[in-house]
Amino acid sequence: MKIVKLTEATRAEALAKLIGRNPSAYEEYEKTVRAILEDVRREGDSAVLRYTEKFDGVHMTADAMRVTEEEIRDAYAQLDDSLIEVMKRAADNIRVYHEKQKRTSWITTREDGAILGQKITPVAVSGCYVPGGRAVYPSSVLMNIVPAKVAGVGRIIMMTPPGKDGHAAAAAVVAADIAGADEIYKAGGAQAIAAMAYGTETIPQVDMITGPGNIFVALAKKACFGVTGIDSVAGPSEILVIADSTADPRYVAADLLSQAEHDPMASAILLTTDEKLAQAVLQEIEEFLTVLSRKDIIRRSLDDYGYIFLGDTLQDLIDAANTIASEHLEILTEDPWKVMTGIRNAGAIFLGSYSSEPLGDYFAGPNHILPTNGTARFFSPLGVDTFTKKSSIISYSREALKSVHKDIELFAEAEGLTAHANSIRVRFEGEED
Repeated sequence: MKIVKLTEATRAEALAKLIGRNPSAYEEYEKTVRAILEDVRREGDSAVLRYTEKFDGVHMTADAMRVTEEEIRDAYAQLDDSLIEVMKRAADNIRVYHEKQKRTSWITTREDGAILGQKITPVAVSGCYVPGGRAVYPSSVLMNIVPAKVAGVGRIIMMTPPGKDGHAAAAAVVAADIAGADEIYKAGGAQAIAAMAYGTETIPQVDMITGPGNIFVALAKKACFGVTGIDSVAGPSEILVIADSTADPRYVAADLLSQAEHDPMASAILLTTDEKLAQAVLQEIEEFLTVLSRKDIIRRSLDDYGYIFLGDTLQDLIDAANTIASEHLEILTEDPWKVMTGIRNAGAIFLGSYSSEPLGDYFAGPNHILPTNGTARFFSPLGVDTFTKKSSIISYSREALKSVHKDIELFAEAEGLTAHANSIRVRFEGEED
């Protein structure tokens, strides 16, 4: 990680490098993913079980894929009561926040008998994918399932890879139970995404798939979009910090490292006008790296995707932040709320010295499933809207239609769609306007 002067050229160079991490760029894996999807589509459970044995090293039957009530009880027994209580409190915070996002259907009427409206309906079945392996994130389970529950989804399933013992990770199972999942299945990777997208003898077809995963999961979600809905094609984690001379360099360094530890491809960027702060942050980072457990991952992340940009003005920093459109944006300035008004593109915005990014990851309530790779320019965090759909309502009386039928016929004929025009015209045949 080094200090770089913020210019249009350096900003563009960094942006190109960051966007290059997008899962959509990994075309060499797509052939493998599509073969898995097609096998599951044609063969159902047998393909899922075959790939589970191949990739996870676990042989199981179709009946064993679903987590039983006994397994759920065993999962609770494996966790400390204190962690269970923290998960419950976090779930409550997430639920309260997402309740504010709920929208209602509406109807409006006119005196001529025209009725227009919008009907909000939750999807019938949603599927949450939870990665396995070395890192299990029960916080992501809560973030995916609680909004679906708040939205009113009737059936919520979770899929997660089995461990070598044939069981799902206890923390993920408990989090799913707390959040309100109806069913939990043991399968991972692209085969799990395919099972949810197409349905199998055991696993129901879902209307929406959410949740993070590796490159194979990301590409499988991308390929299944259209067969089912997806939240996004997620890329590596990102943090961007805007800081001025009032910021504590130790806080800034700690927050940058909180995301760099996720993945060698994670990005951590500091935008500042203060060179003294920049130098102090570098020093604090080196000190932290002597004690943090994932220092090798952090070092690779900072070497490849870590930047400290020095800008001339605060507006330069705001403009750069809007161009980068980071997943997480922290504002550690004298007046963070004023700076926030200039931000257009960010997944989640954290204001002030005591609103560090992990607060959002675990506990505050807003969702931590956020747009990455610059997609905050047009995507939003996962939320209640992810699990609902909208239907337009149109009901015209004869009087209301008669007053506009000539306009509609003219419009349709201008587009060469005479059957469209005729569909309106036949309702007023033989009448003189």
